[in-house]
Amino acid sequence: EKLHISEPSNAYDFGQIINAVNTNKDKAACADLLTIIDPKKLPALLSKKLEGETFLIFIQSLEYYVIGKDPGLVYQHLFYLSKAERFKVVLALLSKSEKEQVQQLFDLLSENQNHQYTLEDLESLKKVYEL
Repeated sequence: EKLHISEPSNAYDFGQIINAVNTNKDKAACADLLTIIDPKKLPALLSKKLEGETFLIFIQSLEYYVIGKDPGLVYQHLFYLSKAERFKVVLALLSKSEKEQVQQLFDLLSENQNHQYTLEDLESLKKVYEL
């Protein structure tokens, strides 16, 4: 059954939705969530709760469902995700194949570049992601 996603009003609501998304491995629902929330709010909504599993479903959802429609939104989410607490910790724990998934998303951003970010912006963000 498809998860019904509505905009979370606080970190607690956001956490509940993320738990459901992770439990169901529902990338489409995660993409819906990332489409309705303002990327700037991501660090506050994640609070101290960023985990590897959540990080990866964000990356996969952005790649499978969002990049074709709105590469600018994908860039914004990657930018603000890097500002979240625990980002460096999660990054340090990624496996080689998980890092390759992140690299793949950055490659797609380069190919789908639009006016919302420059290739220079992308290169500096890649450094933050240690790619």
